[in-house]
Amino acid sequence: MTSPSDSPGSVPPRGTEPQEGPAVEGMTVLANMGWQILLTMGLATIALGVIALVWPGETLRVVGVLFGVYLLATGAFQLAAAFGTHVPRHLRVLHFITGAASVLLGLICFRGPLESVFLLALWIGFSWLLRGTLETVAAISDQTMPARGWQVAFGIISTMAGIVMIVMPFASIATLTLVVGVMAIVLGLTEVVRAIRTRVEIGRLAAGTAPQRRPLFHARPHPQH
Repeated sequence: MTSPSDSPGSVPPRGTEPQEGPAVEGMTVLANMGWQILLTMGLATIALGVIALVWPGETLRVVGVLFGVYLLATGAFQLAAAFGTHVPRHLRVLHFITGAASVLLGLICFRGPLESVFLLALWIGFSWLLRGTLETVAAISDQTMPARGWQVAFGIISTMAGIVMIVMPFASIATLTLVVGVMAIVLGLTEVVRAIRTRVEIGRLAAGTAPQRRPLFHARPHPQH
């Protein structure tokens, strides 16, 4: 004869029930932090975009100073790598030259806003020119590349944008600042909308799980054999 405690449908002891409360609360806290961080980032991005549109000159000065700091830091790391024991001899000269050039350009950026903006425009222009040229050559030479036509088009556009940036650095960097400001505002608004939608979804899930959950197994008397 089988006892009620041995039946497969019996209710498990009270102490062995899974504790889902802390886990659910932890997920709720993480979800709330997620939408709050997303909302904060969206508002900050909108603020940066508005600043770039309202005060483009001051924005360029700040960006130029940050660019100078970046060049100084990069040059310092390159010079340190040139004297490292793990670097081969034929690379030490290259590290030293690039590090010294970066430090020199970084110091030039601190001479005035025009120098920093000019060097920043040239830096961006040559980067776009090199990247566009490499992408175009790679797409033309490799016939099996997926989306080969788009790669060629993007490469040509990047090359032309780099040439325009080099030929007209000040006008191009000012236009680029306005474009970045508009894009920052659009991106910030998108993040704010996503944060609001996430908050609404969290509220719906919380309202759906608010009622007490029904037990999965019901205690029923098991017939004795």
